[in-house]
Amino acid sequence: MNRLQKLLIAITLLGASLSGVMAQPTSKEQIKGLDEQVQDIKKDVLAISSELLQLEEKLLYPSNTQVSFFVSLAPGSKVQIDSVTIKVDGNDAAHHIYTFKEIEALRSGGIQRIHTGNIRTGEHSVEVTLIGKTGSNTEFKPVATYKFKKLVEPKLVEIVVGGADGAIQFKE
Repeated sequence: MNRLQKLLIAITLLGASLSGVMAQPTSKEQIKGLDEQVQDIKKDVLAISSELLQLEEKLLYPSNTQVSFFVSLAPGSKVQIDSVTIKVDGNDAAHHIYTFKEIEALRSGGIQRIHTGNIRTGEHSVEVTLIGKTGSNTEFKPVATYKFKKLVEPKLVEIVVGGADGAIQFKE
């Protein structure tokens, strides 16, 4: 019997015991017992939800075709990113407009996963367009292209924005 079947049985039993409890005067011990059962069911539901999310990701992005792009700021960078657009092999892959809190998180060393998708093995290119402001409050719009090779395992590419002019570097 799998977890989902156990959960459905527990919910059915809980419903039956609730209907029986509602017909009779309830004691504190009975309410406490029901509360414990409800908490156990919640734990099971959360565990099943987590497993389903993991299975969904494995189905949507199998490791042999998975590619993920991440955005980060170089340490000490004074640039402010307003938006990022990513094209993979000439096709739009992602576009993101940054909030103040997201920029602060990047400045604190955070890394944002901006896109996960599927591509075939072989040679590919990514084009990144940034819109933002430099440390001296001058607008900039750099565009950078990077070629990479996708093998059978998942591919991770980090887009690092840094320098005074918002130069773009790539890390694999």
